[in-house]
Amino acid sequence: MLKEFQKFIMRGNVVDLAVGIIIGAAFTGIVDSIVNDVIMPPLGYLLGGVDFSNFFLQISGDTTYTTLAAAKAAGAVTINYGLFANAVLKFLIVGFAVFILIKGLNKMTERFRREEAAAPTPPDNKQEILLTEIRDILKKK
Repeated sequence: MLKEFQKFIMRGNVVDLAVGIIIGAAFTGIVDSIVNDVIMPPLGYLLGGVDFSNFFLQISGDTTYTTLAAAKAAGAVTINYGLFANAVLKFLIVGFAVFILIKGLNKMTERFRREEAAAPTPPDNKQEILLTEIRDILKKK
């Protein structure tokens, strides 16, 4: 059973998947930073200095809170549509990046297929090989 597990784990697909997950996790940190630190602050500034992470709708509690952190600290029930907007933007960025990656991969795969199709195939029988050698010798003379 241990050898079977080792064979399964060492297959290319499993290793590729593990690498993809690790790279994806690292990419998530980059996308989070792009959305939270680069895109949303200027967008909030253009919309009058608002912070999207503080857009929320308070459902419970008698006190009105000005920030989401204060509402959460008080235990108020909120609908956090600003955080949802950030998550949608992050999803769109990741989706676009994956689209570009797959598009490039498909283009590269197509190029390799064309190169393979253009490459001459070696003869498969001895008579063709012998005739090719004779032709090449005659060309040299």
